[in-house]
Amino acid sequence: MLTRSQIRFYLEDIETPIGRSVNLTLTGLILLSSASFIAETYPLAEAVRIKLETLDTALLVIFVVEYLLRLWCAENRVKFIFSFFSIIDLLAIIPFLLGFVNISFIRIFRWFRILRLIRFLELKISVFRISSQDGAIFARILFTLLAIIFVYSGLIYQVENPENAAAFGTFLDAVYFSVVTMTTVGFGDVTPISESGRFLTILMILTGIALIPWQLGDLIKQLVKTASQVETVCTGCGLSVHDANAKFCKMCGNQLDNG
Repeated sequence: MLTRSQIRFYLEDIETPIGRSVNLTLTGLILLSSASFIAETYPLAEAVRIKLETLDTALLVIFVVEYLLRLWCAENRVKFIFSFFSIIDLLAIIPFLLGFVNISFIRIFRWFRILRLIRFLELKISVFRISSQDGAIFARILFTLLAIIFVYSGLIYQVENPENAAAFGTFLDAVYFSVVTMTTVGFGDVTPISESGRFLTILMILTGIALIPWQLGDLIKQLVKTASQVETVCTGCGLSVHDANAKFCKMCGNQLDNG
């Protein structure tokens, strides 16, 4: 029987086989649920649609159980509830908690589920053997952009499709609109007609203006910083990258052998 501390450890750990398996499974389930949402935006046979809805319900129950486990294991439950990751998790399970509310409203929240992958980003970097700092930063930037595009596309599809199905018929239509809007290209061939859709469009433009230059700026700064570094392995802690003129390890303070 696992204790609270053991469960908490395995829910956060990516180094041990059990922890890695648990987190890989949760990551796979989040991706599966996101793929299910995308599939539901396309014409499907009724039998297939029912199976997808059943799958979504089963996944939702799993995520609720995971959230309750994290809450039960938390050392400070109040701090956990108001933490960033917990709020993201809560957004993902709102359809379960508000099951008695109009389904057209609560289905909007399911598109936030992809943001839960932020919690498992270090695991994905580890799985794909991204070991350099530049590679890790690039992976975070790429994931951030893709996640935001996914969420905005899902939201704009959800609010516009009922009133404007000709322009927002599928998820791909919504992705096209999101990318064009966030990059401020603005072809104008697809336009939202609902107030909610127009409000989301404004948020997309502001996000594109603020986020993309900021993320790319971080990457450029890291590339410039790395260009001035050399490979010098510290015999104390094993850190392999240091500034070209460094005499001591910036991690442990051990004297470096610069040859």
